[in-house]
Formats: sequence, structure tokens, C-alpha cells
Amino acid sequence: MHPTDPIPPDLALAWLALQAEWGAVDGLADTPQDHTKRPLRAEPAAVIARRPATPAPPRAATLPITAAPAAAQSLAGLRAALEAFDDCALKRTATQLVFADGSETARIMLIGEAPGGEEDRAGRPFVGPAGQLLDRMLASIGLDRTLVRIVNVVPWRPPGNRNPSEAEIAQCLPFLHQHIALIRPQRLLLLGAVAVRALIGGKEGISRVRGSWKPVAIPGLDQPVRAMATYHPAFLLRQPAAKRLAWTDLLTLRQDCVEAGVLDDAALQKTQSITES
Repeated sequence: MHPTDPIPPDLALAWLALQAEWGAVDGLADTPQDHTKRPLRAEPAAVIARRPATPAPPRAATLPITAAPAAAQSLAGLRAALEAFDDCALKRTATQLVFADGSETARIMLIGEAPGGEEDRAGRPFVGPAGQLLDRMLASIGLDRTLVRIVNVVPWRPPGNRNPSEAEIAQCLPFLHQHIALIRPQRLLLLGAVAVRALIGGKEGISRVRGSWKPVAIPGLDQPVRAMATYHPAFLLRQPAAKRLAWTDLLTLRQDCVEAGVLDDAALQKTQSITES
């Protein structure tokens, strides 16, 4: 059949019947129809009743909210509270709790991220290669573990030494706040991005916030604590070129502590001379 040939009547009727079946009935009207002005036809109630109900959109997943622990009256009580705390899944995969190291009356508190494999086995923070570097960093400004307090944001080792998740940080943060309140340090040195995110917040990287002082409000303390961030020793082992910047941060820490009377310069010099001898 050629396009210019007339359409046989029986074929034309079949096409019209098919269009009518599909709902295209306006072609049968005597005059053209303006669909922009036609009211929408309401569907019969029976059709609506047969239509499946639209499923409700899935609810956004929410993290479980952990109630703040009762305030511990001592470091021993805080340790016991952590030993009894079962809401953090990291506890079930770690060997043991890694509580703290150093002086219980320290004026400077160092806060790392989370224990690694060697810390998990020893039960003490910063005892592996990163800890050995940290000891040398402290000695370079006349400090050692007897003069500072060392803790981590999360006291249990994450599997595979991964960074702790936001939920894990949130679960452990009230205990860290209590630890700081019990020690009552005058300066905080935050080692790495996880410690910065937990105590200072924000989304800036460690390279942008390191070396500057920030006030950190701690529940249980009347005044904010001055805190400075620097690179984590484990990062410095991977990126030795950054040690120069970390050394600058340590000098800033020492100078600020001496000027504020947090540390005695003569005592620091004596300690440093003993360390270097």
C-alpha cells in the first residue's frame, strides 16, 4: 500500500477503534478540542480503591543515643565505669581497655585517637613506634610521661587500626570529658584529626588548625581549657617532612606553658639536660 493511496474503509475503522480503546476519542468530535482548558476527569472510586497504596518513604537511619554516664568521682571510678560500659562495639573486638598513662596531676594532657595493635596488647597508650616517637618529641622540650597525661579519644582498638567512626567517638566522648575534668589540665595537646574533631569540631583538616590555640569547654570545669592541635606521631612516621611543623608546635606549647606559669622553665631545662645526657 502506497502512502498516497486512499485508506480502505475497514482499515480506517480498525484504526479508529484502536484509538478509542486507548482513550484518544477527541478525533471523533465535530470541532477541535482545547485540552489546556478541559477539567481533569475524576477517576471512579472503584479504580482508586483497586490502586495499590503508595509505600511510605523509608525512615532515615538514626544512630543510637547513648546516655551520658554518671559523673565519676575519681580516676579509678572512671576506669571502672569504662570497664562496665558495653554500648560501644569496639569493646567486643579489642583485647582490653587502654585507659591512660602518665601523671594523675599533670598540667598538660595529650589526647590521641585510638589504640593500635601494640597498645591493645599492652593496655597502655602510645607504646608502639608512634609512642616511641612521641617520647622523643616530649623529650625535645624537656617533658616526659611523668609530667603529662596521655589518653585517647577512644579507649579500645578499632579493628584493623581504622579510624573510629562518628558513632564510636560520640559514645566514648563523655568518658573523655570526665577524664579531662578529673585531671583538670591547663593545656591540651591534640594529636591528630580525630582528637580535633572530637574536642574542637569543625571540618577543617589538621593542617589548617595545627599550631593555633582554641578554647575547649569541658563539662565539669568552670573555664575552657586552651588546646592546640598538632600532627599525630603515626602520621609523622609516614610523612617525615611534617616533623618540622610538629617541632614548631611543640616549641609553641613550651613557650606558652612557661609564659603562663603552667611549667617551670628551670625545671624543664633540668629535665631536658638529664634527658640529653
